[in-house]
Amino acid sequence: MRVTMRRVLLAVGSVVALVVTLHLGQQVLECQQVLNKRRHRLMRPENEELVMMDSNHVEYRYSKEMPLIFIGGVPRSGTTLMRAMLDAHPEVRCGEETRIIPRVLAMRQAWSKSGREKMRLDEAGVTDQVLDAAMQAFILEVIAKHGEPARYLCNKDPFTLKSSVYLSRLFPNSKFLLMVRDGRASVHSMITRKVTIAGFDLNSYRDCLTKWNKAIEVMYSQCLEIGRSRCLPVYYEQLVLHPEQSMHAIMKFLDISWSDAVLHHEELIGKPGGVSLSKIERSTDQVIKPVNMEALSKWIGHIPGDVLQDMAHIAPMLARLGYDPYANPPHYGHPDPLVVNNTHRVLKGEYKTPANLKGHLQVRPVSQPSTSPWLPGPLLPLMGVRRLGSPAGVSLLVLLCPSCCALLHPPSFILTSCLSHKSRWCSVLLRACSFTRQRFLFCSCVWVIAVQLCTHSSDSSSSFSLRHFHLASVLKLIFFIVLGLAMFREGMLI
Repeated sequence: MRVTMRRVLLAVGSVVALVVTLHLGQQVLECQQVLNKRRHRLMRPENEELVMMDSNHVEYRYSKEMPLIFIGGVPRSGTTLMRAMLDAHPEVRCGEETRIIPRVLAMRQAWSKSGREKMRLDEAGVTDQVLDAAMQAFILEVIAKHGEPARYLCNKDPFTLKSSVYLSRLFPNSKFLLMVRDGRASVHSMITRKVTIAGFDLNSYRDCLTKWNKAIEVMYSQCLEIGRSRCLPVYYEQLVLHPEQSMHAIMKFLDISWSDAVLHHEELIGKPGGVSLSKIERSTDQVIKPVNMEALSKWIGHIPGDVLQDMAHIAPMLARLGYDPYANPPHYGHPDPLVVNNTHRVLKGEYKTPANLKGHLQVRPVSQPSTSPWLPGPLLPLMGVRRLGSPAGVSLLVLLCPSCCALLHPPSFILTSCLSHKSRWCSVLLRACSFTRQRFLFCSCVWVIAVQLCTHSSDSSSSFSLRHFHLASVLKLIFFIVLGLAMFREGMLI
C-alpha cells in the first residue's frame, strides 16, 4: 500500500510538472513572438513613412516606394539647368545640391569593394541589409527635408548617378535622368570657370578629357544596365536647342503632367513654390537666364591642337554618345524660334538678376595680363603681388618708401590716399593721364625714392645740398605740372 501511494504521488507530481512546463513554454514562445515583432519594427525603418506638411497645411507622405527622381552626370553637363526646369513645375521640388549624398554613396561603395572591411562589418553585425536600410533612411530624409515638400521629389547631385544601379535597388520606383554633353564643352567649362573636381587637373585639357571619359562611361553603362524604362539619357544640346520637345519627352518618361512653366524657369526663380537657387553654385549665373545657346560652342578654338588630333583616343565615349570627335565646330542642330529669341535677349542683357538668391554670388574671375611695361611681370609673383593696381601692390609701393608721407607735398599725399582706396578721383586722374594704374603707381614710387635720395644726402657741403635741393624741387615741379595738365584735360580745373 505504501508503494502504491508513492507511485500515485510521483505520477501526480510528474503531471503537474509537465503542465507547468508546457504553460511556461507557451508563455516564453508568446513573449518571443512579441519581442520579434517589436524588433522587426525597430530594425526596419525603411518601412516607416516621413510625414511633412507645407505652408498650406497639405500633408505629404514619403517612403522608399515613392517615385524619386535622380538627376546626374559629369559636372558642367547641364544638370543645374535640368533641375531648374523641373523645379519650375508646380508639383516638383528638386532644390540645390545636397553634396552629402554622393559622398555617402562613395563610402558605401568603398566598404563593399574592400573584402577585409566587409568581413569586419559582417562580424560586427553590420550586414548589407543593415547598411542598405540605413542608406535608405538617410537619403530619403535628406532629400525630403532639405527643401519644401512637394508631390514629386528629385535630387540633383552630379556624381550620384555613378551609383544608379545601387540606388535603383534601394528605391525600386525611382527614375534617373543622365545629362549628356559634348565632353569638349564640359571640360572647357570646368577649366575656364575653375570648377574644382577631385582628380581633374584643370591645367590640362588632355587629363580632364580622360577623366571625363571615364566618369561618363561609368554613368552611361549603369544607365543602360538599369534600362530605358528607368534611366533616360538627356542630351544637353538638344535640351537647349529644342526645350519644348525635350521637356515633353522627359515629362512623359517621369509620368508627370505637363506644365508650360518648365519652359520659363527664369521667371520663377526665388518665388514661393518656384525655383530655389544658391549664389555659391557655379552654374547660378547661367541658370538665371532663359534657355539660350550662349554656352554651346564656347569651347571652339580653345583646345590645344595636339589634343584635338588625339581626341578619338583620349575620349572614345564622344563617338559612342553620337558626337563627332573631329568636328570642329560640330553641328548640334537648328534651334527653335523661342531659343533664338532668348539668345538675342541674353546677348543684349535683357534679363534681370533675381534679388533673392541664397548666399553670395560667385563671379568667375577673368585673368587679365599685366599691361605695365615699367615693371617686369615675373618680379611681381616673387614679391607676392599679382598686380600693381591691387591693394597688395599699393601696399608694397608704400612700404618701399617708409618716409614718403613726410616728403610728399600735402596735395600729393591726398592723391596717394585716393590711390590706396581706389577712389573715383584716382580713376579720373588715370584716365586723363592715359596711364594705367600700374604705370602711374610705379612712376610715383620712383619719384618718391628720387626725392628721398636728394633730400637725405649725407654730404654736408652746402653746394651739394643746394644742388640736390634744386633737383628735388624740379622733380616735384614736373610731377605737379603733369598732375595739373591731367586734371585740366579731365575738366576738373578751369
